[in-house]
Amino acid sequence: MPTSYTEVYFPVLLQAVIAIAVAALMLGLSHLLGKKVRDRVKDLPYESGMVPTGDARHRFSVKFYLVGMLFIVFDIEAIFLYPWAVVYRELRMFAFVEMLVFILLILCGFFFIWKKGALDWSYAADRPDEKQ
Repeated sequence: MPTSYTEVYFPVLLQAVIAIAVAALMLGLSHLLGKKVRDRVKDLPYESGMVPTGDARHRFSVKFYLVGMLFIVFDIEAIFLYPWAVVYRELRMFAFVEMLVFILLILCGFFFIWKKGALDWSYAADRPDEKQ
């Protein structure tokens, strides 16, 4: 059992230092070993392999932002699973029931947005069952 703050936080500090060193090493090596070709095609912004058209002020559908917010919500749910897993052995059945309720609430929200069509990216004109 650790007896001081140094013993408790040293592994976290060591992991952060190693992560920063690995990231810096990979960036440095790619800068040193990578090709440095500059031309008109390389300077274009990446558009998923498609030739960029139109201007940058294109309006996005509200569904685009809705899916982004839903991703954040479910990502936060996954983050809550880590502290729960750490204290699970201490809290036992109470922790299990608490997480079961939490996941059921999240799933209720997921099924609600699914039924509302928030995850459907097709246009209303493409679906015969809906009017425009």
